[in-house]
Amino acid sequence: MVCDHKKVLDLEKAGHWEEAHALVQVHGDEFSCQIHGYLHRVEGDLGNARYWYGRGNSSLPKNTLEEEFQRLYARL
Repeated sequence: MVCDHKKVLDLEKAGHWEEAHALVQVHGDEFSCQIHGYLHRVEGDLGNARYWYGRGNSSLPKNTLEEEFQRLYARL
């Protein structure tokens, strides 16, 4: 099963964090892990965010949440 990254990001943008998280949390590919990390940043759980970004071969970004959303969305 392939993650629908666009759907995950669209759900989060529409305020449906739980649904977005449920869709992405079952995937372990690099991009899904980065999106998962972003969702935990939105939630305010930076420790969990750091973990998921690390699983996505990245580090916790220093950009704003909006900038990170745009960066992730541009990769679609």
